[in-house]
Amino acid sequence: MATGKEDKAKGTANKAAGKVKEAAGKATGSTKTEVKGKAQQAKGELQKGKGDAKESQKKQR
Repeated sequence: MATGKEDKAKGTANKAAGKVKEAAGKATGSTKTEVKGKAQQAKGELQKGKGDAKESQKKQR
């Protein structure tokens, strides 16, 4: 199971990769790639939130 910091790092990486993918989709006119980029960014946000929650829970103990 990943730690909070690992989840936050993965989330940040997914958000960055998603932004690149979205921009590439816009530049090439590929709606499919653009949508995949937006989905990857959403996944990154969820991972980052999961990491934040884990760290918050750890601090409360």
